[in-house]
Amino acid sequence: MSQQHYATAPASTPAKAQRSDWWRDAVIYQVYPRSFADSNGDGMGDLEGIRTRLPYLRDLGVDAVWLSPFYASPQADAGYDVADYRAVDPMFGNLLDADALIRDARGLGLRIIVDLVPNHSSDQHEWFKRAVAEGPGSPLRDRYHFRPGKGANGELPPNDWESIFGGPAWTRVADGEWYLHLFAPEQPDFNWDHPAVGDEFRSILRFWLDMGVDGFRIDVAHGLVKAEGLPDLGSHDQVKLLGNDVMPFFDQDGVHEIYRQWRLILDEYPGERIFVAEAWTPTIERTANYVRPDELHQAFNFQYLSTAWDAEELREVIDRTLEAMRPVGAPATWVLSNHDVTRHATRFANPPGLGTQIRTAGDRDLGLRRARAATLLMLALPGSAYIYQGEELGLPDVVDLADEDRQDPAYFRGAGQDGFRDGCRVPIPWTREGSSYGFGAGGSWLPQPSEWAELSVQAQTGDPDSTLELYRTALAVRRAQPGLGAGDEVEWLRAPEGVLAFRRGEFVCVANTGGEAVTTPAYGRLLLASGEVAEVDGEAKVPADTTVWWTTA
Repeated sequence: MSQQHYATAPASTPAKAQRSDWWRDAVIYQVYPRSFADSNGDGMGDLEGIRTRLPYLRDLGVDAVWLSPFYASPQADAGYDVADYRAVDPMFGNLLDADALIRDARGLGLRIIVDLVPNHSSDQHEWFKRAVAEGPGSPLRDRYHFRPGKGANGELPPNDWESIFGGPAWTRVADGEWYLHLFAPEQPDFNWDHPAVGDEFRSILRFWLDMGVDGFRIDVAHGLVKAEGLPDLGSHDQVKLLGNDVMPFFDQDGVHEIYRQWRLILDEYPGERIFVAEAWTPTIERTANYVRPDELHQAFNFQYLSTAWDAEELREVIDRTLEAMRPVGAPATWVLSNHDVTRHATRFANPPGLGTQIRTAGDRDLGLRRARAATLLMLALPGSAYIYQGEELGLPDVVDLADEDRQDPAYFRGAGQDGFRDGCRVPIPWTREGSSYGFGAGGSWLPQPSEWAELSVQAQTGDPDSTLELYRTALAVRRAQPGLGAGDEVEWLRAPEGVLAFRRGEFVCVANTGGEAVTTPAYGRLLLASGEVAEVDGEAKVPADTTVWWTTA
């Protein structure tokens, strides 16, 4: 027999929305608001657009929706430069729209997680504008990192730190002082040693918790505290050290006391609200520090995201993740794509390396085949999984955007990150036709390729071979199988070179990362596969770049 996957899974209200420990094995879907759905035809996604598409997310089978920033912002870095943490930017709507979205999500059995950006504000935040206007000695300057420069006339930056986006991490103001910004100059870093900063963010947490959100994804969670005295790093090309080495501005031990205070606030609210850390650390063991029982609930597993499609490397990072999380009692989290990295359908097209460019149709097919297989592997692992909008459609990065269309600030700084994050942020297609393939009535803020018509939700719905239906079925099977979801153990099985095979209760997963088909035992009843699998006389022929699920029940 041969089988790829079940027919479309029926719509249902996610059961985990009613559970007290829902976050331990939740599947959480990231919405990038400007690129999800546009309700008013201005080419930019908005909260009302998201609200109208919530039934799609319920039917996909996810448990929660994480919204990237929609706060009032000059949009120097796509909303990660916040001018007012208690207001919705007019391009996305208003607070009434946010309230309606949260209420509708709850009615559909979905939870809403919002982004929180505590490392830095916009340079248009009222605090920063006053700090600049009031000059040296202003109390407001103590809420940021203002310093005199070095050199005879203060013409040199206070230290050698570099921006993540390239160039110095310091900008000089007209009165001669410099301020710190680990990202764009429009994003000055808060000074978390000042009590007013902590007071403000505790108030912001309560504001959104009172609005009914179910949690917060903490942007740059590793960056709030800087080493005392802001010491020189002593090396250049510092971006290459990120996540690989100890940095005086990242992963300082002082961040953990902040999160202990935050956890006390969250625990006052019913319904098991959660924190999720974006924490780039040198090791998964350091990441585990963020999810100790009195701190945060989850932390993104960037070590897993950065791993090549290779059985040996994947097994190593899976084992290390489970071992690191076990002592702190936190669930592992798994993620393959987000708004800051090359989509895995492109990344796996011609490994190694993040940022690989697709050159041929063959590359596209290979990347999609590996992406489908990688998704089934991820969803079979114990813990929680994150899905980035559009990956369920098999979308690749858009790699041929014209220079005049790009908006990533890293692109214009000409250094630091590669500046090509726009490629994973192109608005997703909903229909085969229309000015933006159903995204909105007035085009889209980044142009979509014409071939995306056949990758749209409309084109893929009901096609049993489509990536969308694979995701729908995988999430339904994952929910139905007792061996999947929460836990911290996998039982590795003997397998050919290039193949991962493991058991979890009555569930067995086999992932062939190699370039040739392999023969394995048929471990039971075939549940799902990312490609065609032939079973004969108790054996299964698993094609290259294919993942298979069985049950022994």
